[in-house]
Amino acid sequence: MSVSERLDRLRPSGEPGDRTETGDDRSRLEHAAYASLRGIQAGFVATLIMTAFRLPIMRSLPPSANFWSQYVAGGDPDDHPLAGLVLHFVYGMQAGAIFGGLFALQDAERSIEPEQRGLVWGSVYGMALSAFGSQVMLKELLGIRLEGDELALFHAGHLVYGLSLGAWVGSRTEGVEDPEAEYEYQNGN
Repeated sequence: MSVSERLDRLRPSGEPGDRTETGDDRSRLEHAAYASLRGIQAGFVATLIMTAFRLPIMRSLPPSANFWSQYVAGGDPDDHPLAGLVLHFVYGMQAGAIFGGLFALQDAERSIEPEQRGLVWGSVYGMALSAFGSQVMLKELLGIRLEGDELALFHAGHLVYGLSLGAWVGSRTEGVEDPEAEYEYQNGN
């Protein structure tokens, strides 16, 4: 059974509007769980896009290699490129799962298309992650202080992450019963 088929089995039945407005908590929670699983996918894709954006510009590995060398393995961050990248993807995927669940539970703006809400809330979420990353993870935990241009690119990378994450989650968790068929993914689109 493919991952897509497994996700489809978790998808709540009924119309998307029925899940959040009927007061059926179980259905709403099932929808949030499904959206969290889609968020894991989205987190992987968004981290891939963010990494592709940042590597040629910053010419360095993500700071997760610094975390790995300082708290797990020791040595120089350059000694742990694979561990740093894997940790970076794990961060991105868990952040995607959280965003997917929160996105599914947030229902204040149902009149706005899910893709549009995904872009807006994804960019806000990406910038919140960036602020947390620069202030807590880098500055406090790792003792890294970025220069102004590096900090701007750090924030830009997380904005790219948030936009990618929001677009993926918004287009795959609401309003479309079968995204693969609706968006014709099988036909190379």
